[in-house]
Amino acid sequence: MINVYRKIRKQLADDNKPIKYLRYAFGEIILVVIGILIALQINSWNQDRIAKKEEKQILKNLHNEFQQNERILNEVMNRNDQCFEAGVLIMGLFGKERPEIAKNNIDSLIFQSLEKSLFSPSENALMDLLQSGGFQLISNDSLKKSLYKWSQKMLSSKERYLGLDSKIELDIVPYLSKNYSFRDIDRYGPLNWKNKSILKIDKMKIFEDIEYENNVDDLLYRVNDYRNDLNDLRSIINDILEETE
Repeated sequence: MINVYRKIRKQLADDNKPIKYLRYAFGEIILVVIGILIALQINSWNQDRIAKKEEKQILKNLHNEFQQNERILNEVMNRNDQCFEAGVLIMGLFGKERPEIAKNNIDSLIFQSLEKSLFSPSENALMDLLQSGGFQLISNDSLKKSLYKWSQKMLSSKERYLGLDSKIELDIVPYLSKNYSFRDIDRYGPLNWKNKSILKIDKMKIFEDIEYENNVDDLLYRVNDYRNDLNDLRSIINDILEETE
């Protein structure tokens, strides 16, 4: 091709036809430019095709992960609802007559009231996405916003749970260790003691003590806040699942 071009150029020069030569040269330049543009366009199409394929896989991974997180969250919410409901029943016993209090299984209620549950979702797909820079491949702005909201809400909910856990460990457990029998409470937990404690203790006194009432009230306040966070997370999960469908 180059040799042919040189022969034509030499012939035009020999014939003293510079205008025709310039036209020919200009035409060659245009053809080269068009060829480059076509090559660039083909390369761009290939890159877009690869990017869309990667985005499709990203959406699939996120959808599967958040479906799993939805199942985990439902279990955690049920556990925390039971914790809250047990606390509400305990609050209803303060100041009541002892025969009325005795109608309830206090050991079980106290155990249930302390059995809060932390939401620990799977975030492997999301972390891989952020670390690999694949976040930029997501074209859905609403999904990007939902993922950002998810990360922010997860941080705040973990902080709230830590406050709830501290309340139990620093206030309620020390109080009960002095005024109640953990052995009796743990009959309903993993230890599954078969017999109650034989030590003499007046369990009913805690329902006449403002300190325990305040502790339970504060516990319920914190559990309820955490439940609200979990509800917000469930709403975000629903949005993510819809946007990755």
